[in-house]
Amino acid sequence: MNKISPLPAKKVIKALERIGFQQIRQKGSHLFMRHIDGRTTIITVHPGEDIGKGMVRKIIKDAKLTREEWLKLV
Repeated sequence: MNKISPLPAKKVIKALERIGFQQIRQKGSHLFMRHIDGRTTIITVHPGEDIGKGMVRKIIKDAKLTREEWLKLV
């Protein structure tokens, strides 16, 4: 069983874009992403820093993905 691990923001954004999320707007370090079906999530973008496990879990929850779906994406 793979664990949810900290990831660079770029990797998280790419994974979400692959399943149909689009970057809507960014204010400072917060990138707002939306799916065509209305799901939304916010990703904190800090160059050189990974997004922590807790935040990755929240993004997965916002995107309504299962852990397995997420691990296949990244």
